[in-house]
Amino acid sequence: MQVQVVNYQAKNAPQLFVESLRETGFAVLVNHPIQKQLVQSIYDNWYHFFCTDEKHDFTFDPKKQDGYFSPDISETAKGATKKDLKEYYHVYPWGRIPAQLEEEILSYYKKASILAEELLTWVEENSSAEVAANYREPLAKMIQDTPNTLLRILHYPPIADDADPDAIRAAAHEDINLLTILPASNEPGLQVLNKSGEWLDVPCEFGYLVINTGDMLQEASNGYFPSTTHRVINPSGERVNKSRISLPLFLHPRSEVQLSERHTQNSYLLERLRELGVI
Repeated sequence: MQVQVVNYQAKNAPQLFVESLRETGFAVLVNHPIQKQLVQSIYDNWYHFFCTDEKHDFTFDPKKQDGYFSPDISETAKGATKKDLKEYYHVYPWGRIPAQLEEEILSYYKKASILAEELLTWVEENSSAEVAANYREPLAKMIQDTPNTLLRILHYPPIADDADPDAIRAAAHEDINLLTILPASNEPGLQVLNKSGEWLDVPCEFGYLVINTGDMLQEASNGYFPSTTHRVINPSGERVNKSRISLPLFLHPRSEVQLSERHTQNSYLLERLRELGVI
């Protein structure tokens, strides 16, 4: 099954959306509430920020995990040996944000979080009774008043002539959280690994909204919703000289939320961050 492009305003949107998540770990929404103009403005403004030295004034806090992460300390995907070719900034409403960017990015954070609650409700309402019995509390409630939901602004710079030939923009990985909400990037490259072991391009026209399941939803659903492996490949041709901006919102429950018998949100997150080498 291919990743489905679902009309958010269609009557059967919840069913089609959840079916695609179940089969591929991904779904794409069109005609959704997130405005393209807002996304484009964020892409433009944060690209300019990444091009300045001001970013170094916001170097990440190892304990709080907010702020700027340089390419030198960027993530190494689980099982990978090379760091990803990227830099990024972690936005939390309680964290440090450049003053000139704060109002706009927090407006997006709020809008996307409201949509996220609706999408989690879709997931729960379209889970079988057997699967839903695994949820320790309503999925949408898990993220209400959470301080943990993370908005990451990613900048994948142009591919340098001396870049490690074995490194890519984002090596194959799975997300840690419940769901990830991702406006289509300004450049292609996102791929998902299907059940046959083939890499497929995720539909990425500007204005699309890409949603994928993460490890925490897989854990909470006892494996029913797969946390699917995905990656961002390097561009070719003239695109090697272009930056790529990406804006994933990682939906994280409150720290004390019990995902399963073996894990709370906090215990699961710490386990994965250690694997990634960022703590």
